[in-house]
Amino acid sequence: MATPKRKVSHARTSQRKAQWLRALSEPNTMKCEHCGEVILRHHACPSCGYYRKRQVVKVKTEEAAV
Repeated sequence: MATPKRKVSHARTSQRKAQWLRALSEPNTMKCEHCGEVILRHHACPSCGYYRKRQVVKVKTEEAAV
């Protein structure tokens, strides 16, 4: 098994950890183009069912359920 020839610097260690910690930050969100709700990127809007300016999911409204 290979062994390191030199000590890994603190800067290099911190850069490696920063890449991992960036993934733990808040998820990417955006506004729905159709209704303006805050949604996760690359997901259909749960309130209106639109994704990329097309309706892909039929959403049941409260009025229809009553």
